[in-house]
Amino acid sequence: MGSMVGASVVRKEDPALLTGRGTFVDDIRLPGTVHMVFVRSYLAHARIVSIDTAEAARLPGVLGVWTHADLEGLPATRSVPGMERPCLATGKVHFVGEPVAVVVATDRYLAADAAEAVVVEYEELPVMASIAAATAEGATPILDGLPSNVVLEQQLSATDAEAELAAAPHRLAFALVNQRCAAVPMEPTVCLSDWQSSGLTIWGTSQTPHHMRNEIAQMFGLSQQEVRFVAPDVGGGFGAKASFYPEFLLTAELSRRLRRPVKYVETRSENMTSMVHGRAQQHDVEVGFDDEGRLLALRVRITQDCGGWPDATGIGLPTLTSFMSGGCYRIPTIAPSFRSVVTNTTPVGSYRGAGRPEASYMIERVVDHVAAELGMDPLEVRRANFVQPGEMPYATQFEGIVYDEADFPGCLDKLLEHVDYEALRTEQAALRNDPEAPLLGIGFSTFVEMGGFGPTPLFEQFGYVGGWESANVRLNVDGSAVIKVGTSPHGQGHQTAFAQIVADQLSVPFERITLIHGDTATVQEGIGTMGSRGVPVGGSAVFKAANKVRDKAIRIAAHMLEADESDIELADGRFSVRGAPQQGVDMAEVAVRAFKPHLLPDGFDLGLDETAFHEPSNLSYPSGAHCCVVEIDRGTGKVRIRRYVAVDDCGTVINPLMAKGQIHGGVAQGIAQALIEEVTYGADGQPGAGTLVDYTLPSSKDLPRYETDHVVTPTSFNPLGAKGLGESGATAAPQAVVNAVVDAMGHLGVRTIDMPCTPQKVWRTLNAALASQSESAHQNGS
Repeated sequence: MGSMVGASVVRKEDPALLTGRGTFVDDIRLPGTVHMVFVRSYLAHARIVSIDTAEAARLPGVLGVWTHADLEGLPATRSVPGMERPCLATGKVHFVGEPVAVVVATDRYLAADAAEAVVVEYEELPVMASIAAATAEGATPILDGLPSNVVLEQQLSATDAEAELAAAPHRLAFALVNQRCAAVPMEPTVCLSDWQSSGLTIWGTSQTPHHMRNEIAQMFGLSQQEVRFVAPDVGGGFGAKASFYPEFLLTAELSRRLRRPVKYVETRSENMTSMVHGRAQQHDVEVGFDDEGRLLALRVRITQDCGGWPDATGIGLPTLTSFMSGGCYRIPTIAPSFRSVVTNTTPVGSYRGAGRPEASYMIERVVDHVAAELGMDPLEVRRANFVQPGEMPYATQFEGIVYDEADFPGCLDKLLEHVDYEALRTEQAALRNDPEAPLLGIGFSTFVEMGGFGPTPLFEQFGYVGGWESANVRLNVDGSAVIKVGTSPHGQGHQTAFAQIVADQLSVPFERITLIHGDTATVQEGIGTMGSRGVPVGGSAVFKAANKVRDKAIRIAAHMLEADESDIELADGRFSVRGAPQQGVDMAEVAVRAFKPHLLPDGFDLGLDETAFHEPSNLSYPSGAHCCVVEIDRGTGKVRIRRYVAVDDCGTVINPLMAKGQIHGGVAQGIAQALIEEVTYGADGQPGAGTLVDYTLPSSKDLPRYETDHVVTPTSFNPLGAKGLGESGATAAPQAVVNAVVDAMGHLGVRTIDMPCTPQKVWRTLNAALASQSESAHQNGS
């Protein structure tokens, strides 16, 4: 049997998911289940004067209507200390869609009708739906008890870099916007709670079942053994399902009161205003550089829109942006600072990449700005500033942020093997001279990001018990294997990747390995799936547990073969003595022997069942180089991606087929952010994208055929050498696309355009540049 690690194995998960045989929360049917529906605010900022539930409570099938006043003692959802969000609004509402009351009925549709019958009287308050409005002089504090809407402010460097910027031969200042995006998972938030005398069971759409179990147990004053949290098949998360939502507490509390299972299923329109949004950062950037394009100093002031309630993750996103603000470049002085601001909008939390795509977008736009200012090729500026392979591991100026092994120039070289750059530039020049032809743009993104999220001190800041991950591997007496993992997949392919790791270590057929996850009653303590930690942290724990089983099995085989353990070899499911392959025993024979105490060495524990934990010594740092080629229709401003080439370095590749899929998915989201996706609000706080009619998601017609390749530089920070890959595409793609769009219009003096690069925005930018060029020519001629 050849090595399974590195093999393009078709995913085990897919047959059930593709044939509709997966088990999602809404597929779970418990006898006597009743249904919960929210009454949500239609105003962005208002004082609650009164709530009349009488008519709703009288409707057929309604079992109860509750407001905050009816749920005294119910704890607030876990958030930032001093800014805890109540499950139902108390006193006032902070954003459109905030829950004000809740209805439970025997039928989901009866509950929805009853929610419409609840009458809420509001006294409208000043709305601050943007950072500018929330930070304006005299702005009303949205959170009671705070002096302003700036809820966190930090400088993350010892210097403000002013001296270094002033001393640089060249200095540029500009502003960037990383617009607000919605995660839009295929499955919205769904939960089902059943509180019985024996304890509480919650089935929920979550990326972190053990963390949810621990939090809920503490909130209700229960022992962890009395709370079971199950995350079955989860239809996408993208970071947004790592947040804690009021639904989990409310369904549990109402199940306790009604003594019946209570289910909540979020509608798509509710999801657009209730599930945390992502990105929502503004950057004020200053860069100093020399005549050769070397970056000498960088100052970035980040403003994070937190929405109506600061999410525990969302409020700290600028910290990650700050840490990665230097990208893959050697910059002597970096001075990041940030402020997190509350606005009358949906709260902001994690979204694929969580703070790192924002940093990568910023520094890659900086490089292109510098190139344009100096009249240099963007690739020259990149090469002049890369951290070199011989400098790895590379300690940045931020404590604990140490890049692992990488080859940034090598990734770019590999990319250019796929891209005939000179031919593209020649074609670009020719098309510019043809007024009937589209404009051609070439954009690059050479990036590095954080993966393998771990070290416990980092995760403790976000309320997690640790940053490690756990795995249990059990060899059954028939030679098959079972893996239990603390991570909980929602599309990542853990069943396949972890089975490949175990198949290699134990020489067990891939198809005879089963994965169990997501159930706190059957799986040992775990942390969860986010931050590209599935393989680097979870997979490393699986690797360690499988090795412990292997070592124990070798001891048994050696005893059976009357040989020294060091002479035992394992291949194709069979243990043999080195130099005497005819002397051997099968894995199944060893597994049976593991349960026969009289035939084992003295003091040998029965069974082949081992648990291991992996605590990362550091984060890992996936990197890569991407190229995007676009065409812009001069008449409409529509951007068409003609070609997209991605070269990634995620260290050891467990499954090339799945790696390619991860890149495809991440790049799709990055392209969509660059071109079409944006959550907008009116000045009154009303969302401009409350449904999928208004919020544009990409279809296959909007996306190109991807060309992918890999550079493999294993990390020394974990035993697999894997760095993670789930967020790389979303981290790399936005700036590759935007750089290409700007490049297409660069000959007209265009230096910047904010995402999303919609046809209207591009058309206006293009025509403004043409008008400016025409006026300049006219003035020069006169």
